[in-house]
Amino acid sequence: MKCYPIEAGKFKLDGGAMFGVVPKSLWSRTNPADQDNLIDIGARCLLIEERNRLILIDTGMGNKQSDKFFGYYKPWGEDDLEQSIAKAGFHRDDITDVFLTHLHFDHCGGGVEWNADRTGYNTVFKNATYWTNKEHWLWATQPNQREKASFLSENLLPIEASGQLSFVEKKASPYLEKTGLGFGVLFVDGHTDKQMIPHIRYQNKTLVFAADLIPTAGHIPIPFIMGYDTRPLISMTEKEFFLKEAADNGYYLFLEHDAYNPIITVKHTEKGVRLDQSFTFEEIFN
Repeated sequence: MKCYPIEAGKFKLDGGAMFGVVPKSLWSRTNPADQDNLIDIGARCLLIEERNRLILIDTGMGNKQSDKFFGYYKPWGEDDLEQSIAKAGFHRDDITDVFLTHLHFDHCGGGVEWNADRTGYNTVFKNATYWTNKEHWLWATQPNQREKASFLSENLLPIEASGQLSFVEKKASPYLEKTGLGFGVLFVDGHTDKQMIPHIRYQNKTLVFAADLIPTAGHIPIPFIMGYDTRPLISMTEKEFFLKEAADNGYYLFLEHDAYNPIITVKHTEKGVRLDQSFTFEEIFN
């Protein structure tokens, strides 16, 4: 197995929305805001080369939305999904599997693009199976009012129409479920229903793709919950369980949304689980 960090772009989000009821005087210590109260956010994906498969976890938000849409999210930097895949030594047609932790636009939008004459949409990774789970797919395609703006039909329906959609089976296990892709997933329900958190055993370490369970290093304290979470009390319970596991077992947390801390570890302290160390991918894996 070989893993590669893939940078799909950076953008900005409202700091208050990212930290919910936590006062700005607290969250701004780790995630400083600009004059518009916006904080820097990453869209860091993970590419896994495993035997004859090339698996991409999440795809960022893509570039097909309108200027008005992107005006809300202020993209910045030079990162690009396809260029980052090329930098790792691959072409998008080499991707065999696209694993989507959940279907909010900033996690799956890069998997669909305009067709040549901009009359419809095509999947970006034409040779790939696109993976979600049935419960979350129904949640996303029949969205509640709170999440409706995050589940965009142009990101979802073209995947189904392509015939490339497949589902990870959710069984009765309360913890890791096998995916058949060489890693297991933890199902969590606080942010959105049946978000999947991949746990990858790589170079004798456990690398966890934290997605929106732990968006940035600033979100480690249990009450630091995003305003976007649909079930914040469940988020807190899930975070507490997960972070204790991470500290006990020395997990390396791959942070999708932290623009400056690609990988972190956590430790037990008298105040609860807190940040231990921050690393680049290359400092941990070679």
